[in-house]
Amino acid sequence: MTELAISFDDISRAHERIAKVAYRTPVLTSRMADERAGGQLFFKCENQQRTGAFKFRGAYNALARLTAEQRARGVVAFSGGNHAQGVALAAQLLDMQAVIVMPQDAPSSKIEATRAYGSEILLYDRYRDDRVALGRQLADERGLTLIPSYDHADVMAGQGTLAKELFEQAGPLDMLIAPLGGGGMLSGCALAAKAMHPDCMVIGVEPAAGNDGQSSLRSGRIVHIDVPRTIADGAQAQHLGNLTFPVIQRHVDDILTVGDAELVGAMRFLFDRMKTVAEPTGCLALALAFSRQLDLKGKKVGIVISGGTIDAGRFGDLIRAASPL
Repeated sequence: MTELAISFDDISRAHERIAKVAYRTPVLTSRMADERAGGQLFFKCENQQRTGAFKFRGAYNALARLTAEQRARGVVAFSGGNHAQGVALAAQLLDMQAVIVMPQDAPSSKIEATRAYGSEILLYDRYRDDRVALGRQLADERGLTLIPSYDHADVMAGQGTLAKELFEQAGPLDMLIAPLGGGGMLSGCALAAKAMHPDCMVIGVEPAAGNDGQSSLRSGRIVHIDVPRTIADGAQAQHLGNLTFPVIQRHVDDILTVGDAELVGAMRFLFDRMKTVAEPTGCLALALAFSRQLDLKGKKVGIVISGGTIDAGRFGDLIRAASPL
């Protein structure tokens, strides 16, 4: 059996490493959400994490593991926003230089927040430019360490800490539903879930316009797609990673999809009924629970709300278009 990039010990050590800087985010419940989904839902609210998303966990863990020489040279990362902010804040806390390659159409709030942490921002066209090539070029030219947004063992281990926390807070779960982009969070969470409660089913969920993860899991190989056009900008990855895919193959039971309209409905529910602001990507898990694609009757289900970094104007425009629940 092929050895995986990370183990539960790596996640546990990452949890200790980030304990003094990352928030232990709350777990919320909602009677109305339970009634609509048909099961007992436990919301892990990473929208209340530092920088507004789970990405800070993996970013800090990865940067904290660098050598003194690497820290002195600095890092480069490419990201649509949440990984960018996570790396930028982690670099600030560790007194490091960071260069962030971001798509020019990323939400302005994410660009400005990243810049506010002191990072240098370089913009690119997500539909024409190769962000991986740009990141590698900067790393070579400036001697920076490249910190990928998901296909990196320390990033994966850091993201897995949120599932470890959720099980510590909510107890054993029958199912864990988590958003899927490139697989850093899903792989880390799946490994943690299976280590802490082997009978827990782990379900990934991605936007219907970008079902590369679903296609990869079902075909047994990494499937590459064009940049998906979806409001879930945090899940616009074009393929899973070489490190994340084997973990997902071994520990994820299935990957399902939801449409943009379902994401907006989940956003409005969280705002109207739970007074919680989440970005579209952050609503993937709840949208799936509400879709009734899964039988949740009598089950304890973990729902990862992965982030809440969205412009107020954009948030208002989206939820106004959704029907009240």
